[in-house]
Amino acid sequence: MNVQASRPRRLESYVCGNWTAGAKEGVPLLDASTGAPVAFIDSSGIDFASTLAYGREKAGPALRRLSFHERAAMLKALGLALMERKEEFYALSTATGATRADSWVDIDGGIGTLLSYASKGRRELPNTRVLVDGDVETLARDGTFAARHILSPLQGVAVHINAFNFPCWGMLEKLAPTLLAGMPAIVKPASQTAYLTELVVRRMIDTGILPEGGVQLISGSVGDLLDHVDGQDVVTFTGSATTGRKLKSHPAVIGNSVRFTMEADSLNASVLGLDAGPGTEEFDLFVKEVAREMTSKAGQKCTAIRRVIAPRAHCDALVAALGERLGKTVLGNPADENVRMGPLASLDQRTEVRERIRDLLEDAEIVAGDPDTPRIISGDAESGAFLNPVLLYCDRPWEAKAVHDVEAFGPVSTVMPYDTGEEAVDLTRRGKGSLVASVFTNDPAFAEEVVLGMAPFHGRVLIGNRVSAKTSTGHGSPLPGLVHGGPGRAGGGEELGGMRGVKHYMQRTAVQGSPTMLSAVTGRWVADAEARSGGEHPFRKSLAELRIGDQLVTASRTVTLADIEHFANFTGDTFYAHMDEEAAKANPFFDGRVAHGYLIVSFAAGLFVDPAPGPVLANYGVDNLRFLTPVNPGDTLTVQLTCKEINPRADAEHGEVRWDCRVTNQNGVTVAQYDVLTMVAKTRS
Repeated sequence: MNVQASRPRRLESYVCGNWTAGAKEGVPLLDASTGAPVAFIDSSGIDFASTLAYGREKAGPALRRLSFHERAAMLKALGLALMERKEEFYALSTATGATRADSWVDIDGGIGTLLSYASKGRRELPNTRVLVDGDVETLARDGTFAARHILSPLQGVAVHINAFNFPCWGMLEKLAPTLLAGMPAIVKPASQTAYLTELVVRRMIDTGILPEGGVQLISGSVGDLLDHVDGQDVVTFTGSATTGRKLKSHPAVIGNSVRFTMEADSLNASVLGLDAGPGTEEFDLFVKEVAREMTSKAGQKCTAIRRVIAPRAHCDALVAALGERLGKTVLGNPADENVRMGPLASLDQRTEVRERIRDLLEDAEIVAGDPDTPRIISGDAESGAFLNPVLLYCDRPWEAKAVHDVEAFGPVSTVMPYDTGEEAVDLTRRGKGSLVASVFTNDPAFAEEVVLGMAPFHGRVLIGNRVSAKTSTGHGSPLPGLVHGGPGRAGGGEELGGMRGVKHYMQRTAVQGSPTMLSAVTGRWVADAEARSGGEHPFRKSLAELRIGDQLVTASRTVTLADIEHFANFTGDTFYAHMDEEAAKANPFFDGRVAHGYLIVSFAAGLFVDPAPGPVLANYGVDNLRFLTPVNPGDTLTVQLTCKEINPRADAEHGEVRWDCRVTNQNGVTVAQYDVLTMVAKTRS
């Protein structure tokens, strides 16, 4: 079905379990290339207080009943379902001005973020409903009082107010960590491209995968929604700094200490290294990257390169190379397969960009591109929001103001010269905080100087050179596992970043009590908590039978000098501390020859392993291994092995078990401590 060809319709909101149109016909939303109406938008008549209450009371409890692995499975199913329907999204995306390549970043990128969080949630989070954060804090010498930090889902709703430039990715990159954390969301897309967001949400609801109210949608104004947020809610905003500051200062947001995350204006910079002159691979990569960032999504990316910082000696060559490359950009209706850059999202947006270019002309001159006469091969030059790529040059950036203060949110960048690495860093900092910066160099010393100088002012820094050219994701690509956000004028917020993003929607709480009580609350055994020893060997128990605190105290084994020498000769580890008595005594940490650390671990395994086939399927790792006290010939070792954590896999017949392993000597002193990781069957065969 060609979605664009269908009759313009009234967009609907999805609130309180129902699709509903606004009370009025609404504002027309126009095709960015032709000016033809695509849809009408209005949210009047919605009870926003009830919308928030519905998310809190209906969806919140349902999501919190699920474990992290169950929520991850939900994200995976949702992502796969959307992937099957993506061509429908692509067909409508052209109305936003996006080419197929632009839409891939938005649509496939958004769905890919869902799938990435699904995978990371399964790999990196336990199959529980609460997270432990950090180690146990011992508060009493006798071990009777301790503390642990936990993370639990907030019991409100996350309100996501998104920008027009990424109607799919902008929504899904926020929804993925929100839902994985166990929190419902209300999505408010920017009106201009809300028709694409509405279609994606409609298909999400159609799947029936989400708990009722897990995602609600407001098509149009949020009305008095923020009047009703409280301390358990979260508000995120992507858009202009002016609007963001207004929302952040809302009385309810301030009065209720509502968590508020903002991603705002960002004058991102890219630096050409002093070593990267014409003829180098880095120079060519730099030209390609700047041109790509200027033309991708018609420059309507929060991560696009706005300031191009280059050695003064190379500026003429750089301007010439960029001008030639940008001049070949084919501009037109993105539905045309020959087009490489589409229009801006709206005529208002084009007017805004042209005004900002005039502001930049206070400090700079246009060296490539005409902002007033678009060169197009298809579409409507009058009704469509087309704008040629525009490159400016500012010869005296230290005396300039506009080039460091004004963002033209379109295919516009300004070249400015520098002479030293220190000057390059200073110019990047004049953006007053940005989402991303990049430096193209093959000189490690220059990279170190510039990256460390820029880092406090940027959320992400990319180093580009010939080595990573084929695999680099580029300057402008936020990734699920990396933080997206920046200090200062970029908003001071942070999104994504893998599991860091999930924790933004959870409350960190310090829980104090006896070790046994902490184990009960967290579902993870801690030292000095009650344990159950004796009876059947824990390795003979399936997941269905095993319990946190099940413990084995082994028989003992004495380490001999012959053991140490055999291990050294067998493994080839003949380090002097194991083989030379005089040299070992000269070491301030030893009083003679000592056993290898890995000999201790091997002997410990020999003491605690039950050799017969059974529920334990494999040992797949050791974590946090520490050797605490030297073991000398004649020392006798004993092992205490305790079931510490159990994580059954939702879609498999086994799960992971973490065991606390403590090896002590004949005096009861701990010589080694670590976690043993095993795969255990859910039931006995």
